[in-house]
Amino acid sequence: MSERSILAYFKSPEEAEGVARKLRALRAIEISVDRFSRYGGTSFSSGVNPVTGNVARMDSMTAERTHSGILAAADTSASGMSHGGDGGPTGRDILLTVILHSESYDQALRLIEEAGGMI
Repeated sequence: MSERSILAYFKSPEEAEGVARKLRALRAIEISVDRFSRYGGTSFSSGVNPVTGNVARMDSMTAERTHSGILAAADTSASGMSHGGDGGPTGRDILLTVILHSESYDQALRLIEEAGGMI
């Protein structure tokens, strides 16, 4: 049996976890749901204003990786005078990674798209 992989992006962990449950029923070999951020490390959720994306406090610059905090602090979106600029992960920052048997691939794609995932 050959294997195929899928990378799909979602807006919330709940959306991705819902699809992951259905993919487990298809006997997927491996399933992973992860959040990613612009700089790696943590997503800085405690110190970021969810509306503007601006860093709310200087003490929020600490991260699992010291360099991640430095990068976030140096970004234009850390300034209250900036509109954010340059993009980055907005909206779809949840990554669903699936490895499954080839026979289930088309059905898995349909499940992901029906749930609002972007492949």
